[in-house]
Amino acid sequence: MKITIKLFALLDKYLPDGAHKNQVDITVADDATVMDVIRSINLPQEHCHLVLVDGVYVAPSERETRVLNEGEALAIWPPVAGG
Repeated sequence: MKITIKLFALLDKYLPDGAHKNQVDITVADDATVMDVIRSINLPQEHCHLVLVDGVYVAPSERETRVLNEGEALAIWPPVAGG
């Protein structure tokens, strides 16, 4: 099935080939979880601070079990700081 990955800030370097700006559509297994996708693009888990699926927050404790569905968008932000 196809999903969209959107990576923000400095995470865009982990996007697979074919990305446009900060996102790309990829094909994943029908039972792929959020963590399956994170691992498949070699994105370090410690860089995954804010994770949303179709705009809904996915807590770290849910990322191993949250199965993605056809057409969903997985968006990930790194930790940020500023002042």
